[in-house]
Amino acid sequence: MIIVTGGAGFIGSCVQQALFRQGRRTVIVDYLHDQGKWHNLASHPPHQIIPPHEFSAFLATVRGVEAVIHLGAISETTARDGDLVWQSNVTLSQQLWRWCVEHEVPFLYASSAATYGAADRPELFADGLDSIEGLQPLNLYGWSKQAFDLWVKRTVEAGEPTPPQWAGLKFFNVYGPNEYHKGRMISVIKVKYDELMAGNPIRLFQSDRTDIADGQQKRDFIWIGDVVNVLLWLLEHPAVSGLFNCGTGQACTYEALARAVCAAAGRAAEIDYVPMPESLRGQYQSFTQADMRALRAAGYTAPFTTPEDGISHYIKGYLASGRPYL
Repeated sequence: MIIVTGGAGFIGSCVQQALFRQGRRTVIVDYLHDQGKWHNLASHPPHQIIPPHEFSAFLATVRGVEAVIHLGAISETTARDGDLVWQSNVTLSQQLWRWCVEHEVPFLYASSAATYGAADRPELFADGLDSIEGLQPLNLYGWSKQAFDLWVKRTVEAGEPTPPQWAGLKFFNVYGPNEYHKGRMISVIKVKYDELMAGNPIRLFQSDRTDIADGQQKRDFIWIGDVVNVLLWLLEHPAVSGLFNCGTGQACTYEALARAVCAAAGRAAEIDYVPMPESLRGQYQSFTQADMRALRAAGYTAPFTTPEDGISHYIKGYLASGRPYL
């Protein structure tokens, strides 16, 4: 079996769908709650769902685990409870790492592009354990992901035992179906599409930097299908370990993204620029672009979906189709 923590969430449920199609036996560790997350799993249910508070007891008795895909985390960039974030994003990850070492199980985990903080040039987005010491995340979430990456770095460099395969993926801006429960953390593509469908112009934040024009903030947006493909490839290549970026390697401006949303929805482009909330000033990443050389050097050769194609597929194939779930 394969354990997927956070398996009822956005990325996790899409991974679950892919594993279900392969006929793999999966155990999801997650809460469904009352946010409609069960819809994420409706067409591809797992063998078992374990509530997180029962996970430790489950691990104490389970046998035959092929891999652990650890995607569960507090992922809100506005999170404020440091104790809870540390426990969820660092302590649990350390515990799972040690369990995978003891039971010789591959361990794939989610890091984040939020670890790059205020990095604003392509050369500052190098991945790998050798490139993370000087990173300065802008928020608690990014800091927690950086803390675990640094713990992995110290563990590996000290020659301490590691899982037979370990790989961290620094996810950039992921978008696609099954993200609808995420509230304020939902992708900008979905938010902008909803604005259009409500009869409003697309609203973008004004730049909070004098050297970047409104709408010219850039992010690396990656289609969920590409993320799933990378994770499946890692499962199929157990000799590959390391800390890797998971983006497209090409930044897209918010203006271009907004125009792609309008084009996919069949609407004329109309964009308004609104002041950035005070809560985001000084914590907003105005540029992200994954350096993908490490993953390519490891042997991953599949192309990444362009923002225009991914946005079109998302809107036409899911949001506007009447069948929004994967």
